[in-house]
Amino acid sequence: MTAKTIMIQGTTSDAGKSTFATGFCRLLARRGLRVAPFKPQNMALNSAVTVDGGEIGRSQAVQALACGVEPHTDMNPVLLKPNSNTGSQLIIQGRAVGNIDAVSYHAYKPVAMQSVLQSHARLAAQYQCIVVEGAGSPAEINLREGDIANMGFAEAVDCPVVLVADIERGGVFAHLVGTLELLSDSERARVVGLVINRFRGDPALLQSGVEWVEQRTGKPVLGVLPYLNGLHIEAEDSLALNRPQGEHAPQQTLRVVVPVLPRISNHTDFDPLRLHPQVELLLVKPGQPLPAADLIILPGSKSVRADLASLRAAGWEAAIARHLRYGGKLIGICGGLQMLGQQLHDPLGLEGEAGSSAGLGWLEMETTLATHKQLTRVNGHLTLGAAAVSGYEIHMGVSTGAALAQPAVRLEDGRCDGAISADGQILATYLHGVFDQPESLAALLQWAGLAAPQPLDYPAIREAHIERLADMLQQHLDLTPLARWLP
Repeated sequence: MTAKTIMIQGTTSDAGKSTFATGFCRLLARRGLRVAPFKPQNMALNSAVTVDGGEIGRSQAVQALACGVEPHTDMNPVLLKPNSNTGSQLIIQGRAVGNIDAVSYHAYKPVAMQSVLQSHARLAAQYQCIVVEGAGSPAEINLREGDIANMGFAEAVDCPVVLVADIERGGVFAHLVGTLELLSDSERARVVGLVINRFRGDPALLQSGVEWVEQRTGKPVLGVLPYLNGLHIEAEDSLALNRPQGEHAPQQTLRVVVPVLPRISNHTDFDPLRLHPQVELLLVKPGQPLPAADLIILPGSKSVRADLASLRAAGWEAAIARHLRYGGKLIGICGGLQMLGQQLHDPLGLEGEAGSSAGLGWLEMETTLATHKQLTRVNGHLTLGAAAVSGYEIHMGVSTGAALAQPAVRLEDGRCDGAISADGQILATYLHGVFDQPESLAALLQWAGLAAPQPLDYPAIREAHIERLADMLQQHLDLTPLARWLP
C-alpha cells in the first residue's frame, strides 16, 4: 500500500491549517479510508504522548483522534519546543536529542529531512491517505532555503497542496495572490486549490472576489468556510485568553486563575475548565495582578527556573501566598509542581544556565532535572474520593521529599504521583490532562470549593466539535477538483 498524500498550507500563521486538517481527516475517515495526519516540523509547547512512548505536537494527536487512529511519533517527526527566545529543545521521531539554536538548526535541516522522509514513508506503507499540515507560510523568503516544513517537503514527496487563507485578518485576496507570486513555478503548479476560512456573512457578497481570484491565479476556490461560533479544537500553541465565543457566562461561579508564564506548556490542560458552565477561567499575563480566586493553578513550563523567576518578578509569589493565607486552593501541574517545592536543580544546564533555584517552598520536596524524559500515558485514581483519572507525563525532573508520602494520584502501574499538603490546600501532580475525565474534573472542582459541580464529559465534547467541523466541511468544501489526488 502506498498512500495518497495531500498537504494543507496557509498564507499566514494561524490561518486555520490545524483546524482545517482536523476536519479534513475526519471527512476522509467518514468515507471509510485509513487516514493518518502528518506534520513534518512543528514548533509548539503543547504536546502529547504517543502509543509508542514518544512525544509529538498536540495538533497531530487531535488529528489522529479525528482519523480514528492512535497518535504515533511518525506523525510529527520533528518537534521544536522553544525554551528561550533563540533556542529550542529538539525532538526527533518522538525523542529529545538536545537543545539547538536557530542558526544551528538551519544547518541541521538536511539531517532532519531524512527523519521526515523516513516517517512519511512508514506511514505511506500503512495508510491509504496522509493529510499533511504545513507550518507558518510557504512564502517566508528567509526560511525557504532547506525548507522541510512546507514546499520543501511537498517537492520532496511530490504531493499536491491546498492553500488556506483567513479572511478574519483582512486582505484575504492579497494573501492568496501574494503567496502564490512568491512561490517558484514548480511550487505554484502543485497548489491545486484555495480555501477561504472563517467567513462571516452571506457568501454571495464574496462571489465577485472568488471569481476574480480564480481568474487571476488559475486556481479553483474549493470553499468559503463559515466562522463557527464556539468551535473548540485543541490549540497547537496559541493561547486563548477568553471563553470561546458563543459560550454563556458561568453560573454559580468558581473562579480559577492561571498565571501565564513566558514558557507555559500544555495549556490545553485547562480546556475543560474553559468549557465548564460553572467555572470562570482567567488567564493572567505578566504585568497584570492576580485577581481574587477560589483556585490558582501553576501550569506546566518548558523552562521551569526561568519561569519561576518571571513569576517572582511579576509579584505573583506574594499574591499566591496571600491567596493561601485566606484559604484559597492551589494546584501545580508538572513544572508547576516543581515550583512548589523547596529547591529546583538543573546541574546539567538542560533548560538554561546550570545551577539551582529556591522553589516557592510550599511543599517539602525538591526536583533535579535529568536527561531522561518521562513520557508515559497513565490511568489511575485521585486520592480525593478515588475519582478515576487519565493523562500523560512529559517531564525531565525527578522529585523527592516527604511531601510525596501523601500523593495526589495512585496510578494503575503501582506508582504514586504528586502530593497533597497536610492542610489540604495544595495539590501537585505531574499529570497533564488531569481535568479531562468527568470524575476527576468533578472531584477537583468540588475540592476547590464548588459545592455541586455539573457533569462535563470533555472527551465527548471534543468528539462532538470534531464532528461539527467535519459537517461544515462536508457542506461547504468542494472535493471534486481534488478527486485525482484522493484514494
